[in-house]
Amino acid sequence: MRSRLPNEQRTYLLIDISNSFAKLATATTEKLGPTQRIATPGLTTEGLRKIIQRKKPHRLVVSSVVPRQNALIQRAAKRTPLLFVSAKCELGVGVDYPRPASIGADRLANAAAVAALYGCPAVVVDFGTAVTFDVVSAERCYIGGVIAPGLEAMTTYLYNRTALLPKLNLAEPHAAVGRSTRDAMMSGAIFGYRGLVKEILARISAEAFAQKKARIVATGGYASLIASRLPEIDEVRPHLTLEGLRIIGNLNR
Repeated sequence: MRSRLPNEQRTYLLIDISNSFAKLATATTEKLGPTQRIATPGLTTEGLRKIIQRKKPHRLVVSSVVPRQNALIQRAAKRTPLLFVSAKCELGVGVDYPRPASIGADRLANAAAVAALYGCPAVVVDFGTAVTFDVVSAERCYIGGVIAPGLEAMTTYLYNRTALLPKLNLAEPHAAVGRSTRDAMMSGAIFGYRGLVKEILARISAEAFAQKKARIVATGGYASLIASRLPEIDEVRPHLTLEGLRIIGNLNR
């Protein structure tokens, strides 16, 4: 029976559904396998069912911040055991938060991952549709965080709400002083966003970690672009959320 398999033989299909993209990965109890990314509106019951039939995981572990997609996951899973991550799961960290049910499942997965892989205290900066800062105390408790508009959301807003500003393909600016409209926008987006991240991290550190330096780990789509030149950030881990799902899967038999 599946439930009696040795740990090393268990396999997961990990699914992280955000507002923009669904990230999927196969995994054993010890490590991630290949990953893929699908636009969230393009994730279908039939498409996911084919992936499940091909991969034959022993369990699905899911973080979702798009509730309308949850029924789709349930239909696709059929008899495959399914775990939706929430504050009711065993996370490897406590939750010291007034309304635990309101915490996004991806943020809980990030907290579980950073505590297990890097230790505590820690902060995860997740560059997604929104940029989120999730704080895990020295006592291994999720204590809250910060949510700010995502980098792409900010630049898309400028494009949509102005007549003359172009849509950007984000990249490292050549200089702070732009010599064209596009260069000026790129400078404002990248340098300005790094300033936002630095200020928020400084305030978190002063408020929550006055006595001990926290480990700061970045993840998400724009982590490499923004975080790689921020000395405050100790490491970029592109698939941290999926790692958290693997860890939570191990903790919740």
